[in-house]
Amino acid sequence: MIRFLAPARTRREPATRREFLRIGGLAGLGSLGLARGASGRGETSGPGFGKARSVILVYANGGQSQFETWDPKPEAPREIRGAFDAIASRVPGTMVCEHLPRLASLADRYAILRSVSHDDLDHGSAAYLALTGRYHPRKSSNPLPSPNDFPTLGAVLKRVRPSESSPYTAAHINMPVVVPELPAPGQDGGFLGRADAPLVVGDPTDPEGSLPDLELPDAVPTVRMEARRSLLEAIERARREAMGVAGTDEHQAMYRNAYAMLSDPSVRQAFDLAAEPDRVRERYGAFRSGQACLLARRLVEAGVPWITVSWNHSARGQDRRPDEFDWLGWDTHNDIFDVMEQLLPRFDWSLSALLEDLDERGLLDETLVVCMGEFGRAPRVALEPRFSGASPGRKHWANAYSILVAGAGTARGSVVGGTDRMGAYPTSDRVGPWDVAATMFASLGVDPDGEYRDPLNRPFPVTVGKPISALYR
Repeated sequence: MIRFLAPARTRREPATRREFLRIGGLAGLGSLGLARGASGRGETSGPGFGKARSVILVYANGGQSQFETWDPKPEAPREIRGAFDAIASRVPGTMVCEHLPRLASLADRYAILRSVSHDDLDHGSAAYLALTGRYHPRKSSNPLPSPNDFPTLGAVLKRVRPSESSPYTAAHINMPVVVPELPAPGQDGGFLGRADAPLVVGDPTDPEGSLPDLELPDAVPTVRMEARRSLLEAIERARREAMGVAGTDEHQAMYRNAYAMLSDPSVRQAFDLAAEPDRVRERYGAFRSGQACLLARRLVEAGVPWITVSWNHSARGQDRRPDEFDWLGWDTHNDIFDVMEQLLPRFDWSLSALLEDLDERGLLDETLVVCMGEFGRAPRVALEPRFSGASPGRKHWANAYSILVAGAGTARGSVVGGTDRMGAYPTSDRVGPWDVAATMFASLGVDPDGEYRDPLNRPFPVTVGKPISALYR
């Protein structure tokens, strides 16, 4: 049974103030009670604007190769095209990698964007770019997370437009991502603080639970919990008035988050994958990334506006755990074809299940799905002596790479942008991660040219990009 509750030995222990803070700190749910929102400055009626209730960002941590996924080059020399063949998809003229047969059969349900480009060439800072829509001050480096970082995209949404239908606005699943062993920046609330940070869900297959206990102990009925809540609020209010304690608003937000999660049965139910029929869980795959995608669908049904799924939490875990599939990552400097023969079939399995399931349930029309990495791979297969592995791979490449976009009014079966015959540079419709971010916000009906304010009342633009209108042709 796959559950998201704490181990049985803790379930009858009284809920303490520290536990409430822990739940709130993980979740980052609720409003700060501040007057906040995006002041509209830009166009709010473009194609796709407001079509989505939710966004699912499937993050391919490590830099997914465009040659072995969405932009194969079957006519290029072997040292460029690689060892895999290209296959025809359901859309005439559109080819994908041979190891993606299920996704090939669904090509009429998504768009491929082949011309994403930037110039950051290391995982940490490029992950920051993908997850915040902004360059890190230390471009092409592996910086640690900092409280001065820009907030992750889900945290910006929480600041601009906190959810009214769900006690949480954003969730990160199968995260945090590590590159390859330390957390990448750009995954938390940054300078907005913990109150705006997304709910973080770890390994969804962990029987010990990846979230704190979401069930009240038997000794604490709802009435008693409400009494404790009232007392705590009175104490905190008196403390704030008497001492002017800094950070109290954030603490209050985390308390509200914790109580919302404990008091709302729908919150607990959304995380209980055991409620899914076995055939559905098996359709997604009984591994971390598959169950993470299934949880994303359940959170869409629960009304969560922003869900980021890391398809693999480690960028290159195969160096130290080559026999553990869940640790394989897309950072394939060497042994690319050996690793891809394991990664691609499961990626095909899980992502196709997510797209089909959303479509069959009538959710794809109101859910924008984006699958992207932080960059692509180089248009040359070669052995890199500085990295583990005995066979060739591909270096980092950010000049041109591909992403998948589906749902919420995007043009099904389309291919946007193109690259030269070597797959090295865009030949049309060049865009950056900042434009992908703007597209996701616009899809949710948030003005990407608007602004939000931090706890010090400083204004910041929601994004620095423009929505990709070509995806809606």
